[in-house]
Amino acid sequence: MAELTSRQGGGRVALLKPQVFAWVQDYGVYAAVLALLLFNVLFTPHFLDAANFRTQLVQVTPIVIVSLGMALVIGTQGIDLSVGSVMALAAALTVLYLGYGWLPALVVAVIGGAVVGAAGGALVAYVGVQPIVATLALLVGVRGLANVLVPQLVEFRNPGLIALGSSSVAGVPVIVLIAAALTVIVLFVVRRTTFGRQVVAIGGNRSASELSGLPVKRVLLTVYVISGLLAALAGVLATARLQASDPTSLGLFIELSAITAVVVGGTPLTGGRIRVLSTVMGALLMQLLAATLIKHNLPQSWTQMVQAVIILAAVYATRKRGTR
Repeated sequence: MAELTSRQGGGRVALLKPQVFAWVQDYGVYAAVLALLLFNVLFTPHFLDAANFRTQLVQVTPIVIVSLGMALVIGTQGIDLSVGSVMALAAALTVLYLGYGWLPALVVAVIGGAVVGAAGGALVAYVGVQPIVATLALLVGVRGLANVLVPQLVEFRNPGLIALGSSSVAGVPVIVLIAAALTVIVLFVVRRTTFGRQVVAIGGNRSASELSGLPVKRVLLTVYVISGLLAALAGVLATARLQASDPTSLGLFIELSAITAVVVGGTPLTGGRIRVLSTVMGALLMQLLAATLIKHNLPQSWTQMVQAVIILAAVYATRKRGTR
């Protein structure tokens, strides 16, 4: 009798495990953000100050924008390592064409990002190069091009561009509002459009998608173009906020932050699923974590180690759910 009871108990635990992993993947990032917020409210001085919230949102905005494009790419089983270099190229193009006005400079910078994205997408979709190899080559080459165009930090005093990076609407920074609008657009595209369903289908099973007649190559190309566009826009906004163009350092390692946000948000690296809102929450979680450790006088190395643990936990939860 005792043995039977023990087996029944073990069976219940076995049944609960997949549910726990599913819950962690779906809602774990939200629970983590809430827990971190509660900790800061209780133990971090001046955390509830409006200035602190504004600072945190402004700092995380470029990562959120880049992460939206990265989520689409990862949803197709791809990866885009060139986003940081695209930000640097956008910063260089912005200051080079600023003499024509801030809006034409922004357009040129975004077009430059789209061109880089198209190059990566073409290599992946039409040439058959692995995404990590194609975008790694662009990471190195585009960063070098940006440094050739603008080899050192260049400050500017264009009122329009400065306003873009520093102005607010009802107390909310414009760049934060732009990130929020882009989040809504990407969410709509993924959930409500044919293109979004095609992206998810291709990530789930590319061979089956090709056999069913989906435009796989065109969709892949478009996804990388979108990633390049968003990375370039993030570069322009970061340049506007800093009031200076610095291709040497702008966007360094942001590709890792974006991948972290996407994975922590529950989008599997194996593709076939895109979690837009959770990706944004993943970016916020990493930002809050770094800010919390800094405010409590812990070194940057602690932040990196904690982030590594969170990434491993997120990937493990995704893997367990995918194999259940």
